[in-house]
Amino acid sequence: MVHTSVIGCGNMGSALVTGLSKAGGHTIVACDLDPDALAAVADYADETTDDISRAGEADVVFVAVKPDIVEAVLGELDLSADQTLVTIAAGVPTAFVEARTDARVVRIMPNLAAETRDMAAAATGDLTDEVRVLLDDVGEFAEIEESQMDIATAVNGSGPAFVFYFIKAMTEAGVAGGLDHEEAQTLAAQTFKGAAETVLQDDRSADELIDAVCSPNGTTIEGMEVLWDSGADQAMTDAVAAAERRSKELSADFDDE
Repeated sequence: MVHTSVIGCGNMGSALVTGLSKAGGHTIVACDLDPDALAAVADYADETTDDISRAGEADVVFVAVKPDIVEAVLGELDLSADQTLVTIAAGVPTAFVEARTDARVVRIMPNLAAETRDMAAAATGDLTDEVRVLLDDVGEFAEIEESQMDIATAVNGSGPAFVFYFIKAMTEAGVAGGLDHEEAQTLAAQTFKGAAETVLQDDRSADELIDAVCSPNGTTIEGMEVLWDSGADQAMTDAVAAAERRSKELSADFDDE
Protein backbone atom coordinates (compact mmCIF):
# COMPACT_ATOMS: atom_id res chain seq x y z
CA MET A 1 0.00 0.00 0.00
CA VAL A 2 1.27 3.46 -0.94
CA HIS A 3 0.19 6.53 0.99
CA THR A 4 -0.15 9.12 -1.73
CA SER A 5 -1.59 12.57 -2.25
CA VAL A 6 -2.62 14.53 -5.31
CA ILE A 7 -2.33 18.30 -5.15
CA GLY A 8 -4.52 19.85 -7.83
CA CYS A 9 -7.77 18.07 -8.66
CA GLY A 10 -8.43 19.45 -12.10
CA ASN A 11 -8.78 17.18 -15.12
CA MET A 12 -5.48 15.32 -14.73
CA GLY A 13 -5.38 15.27 -10.95
CA SER A 14 -8.93 13.98 -10.66
CA ALA A 15 -8.19 11.31 -13.27
CA LEU A 16 -5.28 10.08 -11.13
CA VAL A 17 -7.34 10.06 -7.95
CA THR A 18 -10.11 8.11 -9.66
CA GLY A 19 -7.79 5.62 -11.32
CA LEU A 20 -5.77 4.93 -8.19
CA SER A 21 -8.98 4.49 -6.22
CA LYS A 22 -10.27 1.95 -8.75
CA ALA A 23 -6.95 0.09 -8.53
CA GLY A 24 -7.36 -0.21 -4.76
CA GLY A 25 -4.70 -0.83 -2.17
CA HIS A 26 -3.60 2.78 -1.66
CA THR A 27 -4.57 5.62 0.65
CA ILE A 28 -5.26 8.79 -1.30
CA VAL A 29 -5.43 12.37 -0.07
CA ALA A 30 -6.90 14.82 -2.59
CA CYS A 31 -5.92 18.46 -2.15
CA ASP A 32 -7.33 21.54 -3.87
CA LEU A 33 -8.43 25.05 -2.92
CA ASP A 34 -11.61 24.67 -4.98
CA PRO A 35 -14.37 22.99 -2.94
CA ASP A 36 -16.15 21.92 -6.14
CA ALA A 37 -13.02 20.11 -7.34
CA LEU A 38 -12.77 18.29 -4.01
CA ALA A 39 -16.45 17.38 -4.07
CA ALA A 40 -15.98 15.83 -7.52
CA VAL A 41 -13.35 13.37 -6.20
CA ALA A 42 -14.71 12.88 -2.69
CA ASP A 43 -16.05 9.41 -3.50
CA TYR A 44 -12.61 8.27 -4.68
CA ALA A 45 -10.30 9.82 -2.09
CA ASP A 46 -9.77 8.63 1.47
CA GLU A 47 -9.50 12.27 2.48
CA THR A 48 -10.04 15.65 0.84
CA THR A 49 -8.38 18.81 2.07
CA ASP A 50 -7.46 22.35 1.11
CA ASP A 51 -4.39 22.16 3.38
CA ILE A 52 -1.24 21.60 1.33
CA SER A 53 0.75 20.70 4.43
CA ARG A 54 -1.66 17.83 5.04
CA ALA A 55 -1.11 16.56 1.50
CA GLY A 56 2.62 16.90 2.11
CA GLU A 57 2.52 14.12 4.70
CA ALA A 58 2.16 11.41 2.03
CA ASP A 59 4.99 9.12 0.94
CA VAL A 60 4.39 10.06 -2.70
CA VAL A 61 3.08 13.54 -3.49
CA PHE A 62 1.73 14.26 -6.97
CA VAL A 63 1.75 17.93 -7.96
CA ALA A 64 -0.84 18.25 -10.70
CA VAL A 65 -1.25 22.01 -10.99
CA LYS A 66 -0.83 24.51 -13.81
CA PRO A 67 2.81 25.32 -14.64
CA ASP A 68 2.48 28.94 -13.54
CA ILE A 69 1.66 28.00 -9.95
CA VAL A 70 4.09 25.12 -9.51
CA GLU A 71 6.66 27.33 -7.82
CA ALA A 72 4.10 28.66 -5.33
CA VAL A 73 2.96 25.14 -4.45
CA LEU A 74 6.55 23.94 -4.01
CA GLY A 75 7.16 26.87 -1.69
CA GLU A 76 4.38 25.64 0.60
CA LEU A 77 5.57 22.04 0.68
CA ASP A 78 8.13 20.90 3.21
CA LEU A 79 9.13 17.45 2.04
CA SER A 80 12.00 15.27 3.25
CA ALA A 81 14.52 13.17 1.40
CA ASP A 82 12.47 10.08 2.30
CA GLN A 83 9.51 11.32 0.27
CA THR A 84 8.94 11.42 -3.48
CA LEU A 85 7.47 14.35 -5.34
CA VAL A 86 5.96 13.54 -8.72
CA THR A 87 5.46 16.58 -10.91
CA ILE A 88 2.99 16.56 -13.80
CA ALA A 89 3.09 20.19 -14.95
CA ALA A 90 3.89 20.47 -18.66
CA GLY A 91 7.12 22.22 -19.51
CA VAL A 92 8.47 22.41 -15.94
CA PRO A 93 11.99 20.90 -15.96
CA THR A 94 13.02 18.40 -13.31
CA ALA A 95 15.92 20.62 -12.28
CA PHE A 96 13.53 23.48 -11.52
CA VAL A 97 11.61 21.26 -9.11
CA GLU A 98 14.70 19.64 -7.58
CA ALA A 99 16.07 23.05 -6.64
CA ARG A 100 12.94 23.70 -4.57
CA THR A 101 12.48 20.49 -2.59
CA ASP A 102 14.49 18.00 -0.56
CA ALA A 103 12.36 15.11 -1.84
CA ARG A 104 13.26 12.72 -4.62
CA VAL A 105 11.79 14.11 -7.83
CA VAL A 106 10.05 12.27 -10.64
CA ARG A 107 8.65 14.08 -13.65
CA ILE A 108 5.86 12.41 -15.57
CA MET A 109 3.59 13.25 -18.46
CA PRO A 110 0.44 11.13 -18.06
CA ASN A 111 -2.90 11.49 -19.79
CA LEU A 112 -6.57 11.48 -18.86
CA ALA A 113 -6.96 7.75 -19.46
CA ALA A 114 -5.56 7.31 -15.93
CA GLU A 115 -9.20 7.54 -14.87
CA THR A 116 -9.99 4.26 -16.61
CA ARG A 117 -6.55 2.80 -15.77
CA ASP A 118 -5.57 2.93 -19.45
CA MET A 119 -3.07 5.77 -19.10
CA ALA A 120 0.02 6.14 -21.21
CA ALA A 121 2.73 8.03 -19.35
CA ALA A 122 6.31 9.09 -19.89
CA ALA A 123 8.49 9.28 -16.79
CA THR A 124 11.96 10.52 -15.93
CA GLY A 125 13.89 11.11 -12.74
CA ASP A 126 14.32 9.09 -9.55
CA LEU A 127 11.62 6.44 -10.04
CA THR A 128 11.15 4.52 -6.82
CA ASP A 129 9.38 1.17 -6.50
CA GLU A 130 6.42 3.04 -4.97
CA VAL A 131 6.09 5.31 -7.98
CA ARG A 132 6.38 2.36 -10.36
CA VAL A 133 3.54 0.61 -8.54
CA LEU A 134 1.33 3.69 -8.74
CA LEU A 135 1.98 4.23 -12.44
CA ASP A 136 1.47 0.54 -13.23
CA ASP A 137 -1.88 0.66 -11.43
CA VAL A 138 -3.26 3.32 -13.77
CA GLY A 139 -1.82 2.15 -17.09
CA GLU A 140 1.48 1.82 -18.89
CA PHE A 141 4.56 4.01 -18.64
CA ALA A 142 7.88 4.39 -20.42
CA GLU A 143 11.06 5.65 -18.77
CA ILE A 144 12.72 8.27 -20.94
CA GLU A 145 15.42 10.93 -20.73
CA GLU A 146 14.58 14.44 -19.57
CA SER A 147 15.49 15.71 -23.04
CA GLN A 148 12.66 13.62 -24.50
CA MET A 149 9.90 15.01 -22.31
CA ASP A 150 8.78 17.64 -24.81
CA ILE A 151 8.09 15.11 -27.54
CA ALA A 152 6.51 12.74 -25.01
CA THR A 153 4.25 15.57 -23.88
CA ALA A 154 3.12 15.95 -27.48
CA VAL A 155 2.65 12.24 -28.18
CA ASN A 156 0.95 10.89 -25.06
CA GLY A 157 0.01 14.05 -23.18
CA SER A 158 -1.69 15.90 -26.04
CA GLY A 159 -2.31 12.72 -28.05
CA PRO A 160 -5.72 11.85 -26.56
CA ALA A 161 -7.19 15.05 -27.98
CA PHE A 162 -5.89 14.12 -31.43
CA VAL A 163 -7.48 10.68 -31.11
CA PHE A 164 -10.77 12.19 -29.90
CA TYR A 165 -10.72 14.36 -33.03
CA PHE A 166 -10.52 11.32 -35.29
CA ILE A 167 -13.14 9.41 -33.29
CA LYS A 168 -15.45 12.40 -33.73
CA ALA A 169 -14.77 12.46 -37.47
CA MET A 170 -15.46 8.73 -37.81
CA THR A 171 -18.62 9.10 -35.72
CA GLU A 172 -19.88 11.91 -37.91
CA ALA A 173 -19.20 9.81 -41.01
CA GLY A 174 -21.30 7.02 -39.51
CA VAL A 175 -24.13 9.44 -38.74
CA ALA A 176 -23.97 10.79 -42.28
CA GLY A 177 -24.38 7.22 -43.52
CA GLY A 178 -27.51 6.61 -41.46
CA LEU A 179 -26.39 5.43 -38.01
CA ASP A 180 -27.68 7.26 -34.98
CA HIS A 181 -25.06 9.18 -33.01
CA GLU A 182 -24.81 6.77 -30.09
CA GLU A 183 -24.41 3.75 -32.36
CA ALA A 184 -21.81 5.49 -34.51
CA GLN A 185 -19.80 6.74 -31.52
CA THR A 186 -19.79 3.31 -29.86
CA LEU A 187 -18.56 1.65 -33.04
CA ALA A 188 -15.93 4.33 -33.70
CA ALA A 189 -14.57 4.48 -30.13
CA GLN A 190 -14.50 0.70 -29.69
CA THR A 191 -12.74 0.36 -33.03
CA PHE A 192 -9.98 2.72 -31.87
CA LYS A 193 -9.75 0.88 -28.55
CA GLY A 194 -9.53 -2.53 -30.21
CA ALA A 195 -7.03 -1.35 -32.80
CA ALA A 196 -4.84 0.11 -30.06
CA GLU A 197 -4.88 -3.15 -28.10
CA THR A 198 -3.95 -5.02 -31.25
CA VAL A 199 -0.93 -2.78 -31.80
CA LEU A 200 0.18 -3.31 -28.20
CA GLN A 201 -0.26 -7.08 -28.21
CA ASP A 202 0.68 -8.03 -31.79
CA ASP A 203 4.28 -8.32 -32.97
CA ARG A 204 3.42 -6.97 -36.41
CA SER A 205 4.10 -3.34 -37.35
CA ALA A 206 1.29 -0.87 -38.00
CA ASP A 207 1.90 -1.18 -41.74
CA GLU A 208 1.67 -4.97 -41.53
CA LEU A 209 -1.57 -4.72 -39.60
CA ILE A 210 -3.01 -2.37 -42.22
CA ASP A 211 -2.13 -4.92 -44.89
CA ALA A 212 -3.84 -7.63 -42.82
CA VAL A 213 -7.11 -5.69 -42.83
CA CYS A 214 -6.95 -4.67 -46.49
CA SER A 215 -8.32 -7.33 -48.83
CA PRO A 216 -7.57 -6.86 -52.54
CA ASN A 217 -10.41 -4.90 -54.18
CA GLY A 218 -12.19 -4.72 -50.81
CA THR A 219 -13.74 -1.87 -48.87
CA THR A 220 -10.77 -1.11 -46.60
CA ILE A 221 -8.26 -0.61 -49.37
CA GLU A 222 -10.64 1.87 -51.01
CA GLY A 223 -10.72 3.92 -47.79
CA MET A 224 -6.98 3.62 -47.26
CA GLU A 225 -6.31 4.98 -50.74
CA VAL A 226 -8.21 8.11 -49.72
CA LEU A 227 -6.20 8.44 -46.49
CA TRP A 228 -2.87 7.86 -48.24
CA ASP A 229 -3.72 10.57 -50.77
CA SER A 230 -5.06 13.00 -48.17
CA GLY A 231 -1.88 13.73 -46.25
CA ALA A 232 -3.56 12.77 -42.98
CA ASP A 233 -0.29 11.32 -41.71
CA GLN A 234 1.48 14.64 -42.31
CA ALA A 235 -1.31 16.48 -40.50
CA MET A 236 -0.77 14.26 -37.46
CA THR A 237 2.99 14.83 -37.65
CA ASP A 238 2.39 18.58 -37.79
CA ALA A 239 -0.01 18.45 -34.81
CA VAL A 240 2.52 16.55 -32.68
CA ALA A 241 5.30 18.94 -33.76
CA ALA A 242 3.18 21.96 -32.77
CA ALA A 243 2.49 20.49 -29.33
CA GLU A 244 6.18 19.66 -28.87
CA ARG A 245 7.14 23.20 -29.87
CA ARG A 246 4.75 24.66 -27.28
CA SER A 247 6.17 22.36 -24.59
CA LYS A 248 9.66 23.62 -25.40
CA GLU A 249 8.42 27.21 -25.14
CA LEU A 250 7.01 26.50 -21.70
CA SER A 251 10.29 24.88 -20.64
CA ALA A 252 12.24 27.91 -21.85
CA ASP A 253 10.19 30.15 -19.55
CA PHE A 254 11.42 28.14 -16.55
CA ASP A 255 14.99 27.93 -17.81
CA ASP A 256 15.11 31.71 -17.64
CA GLU A 257 14.29 31.72 -13.92
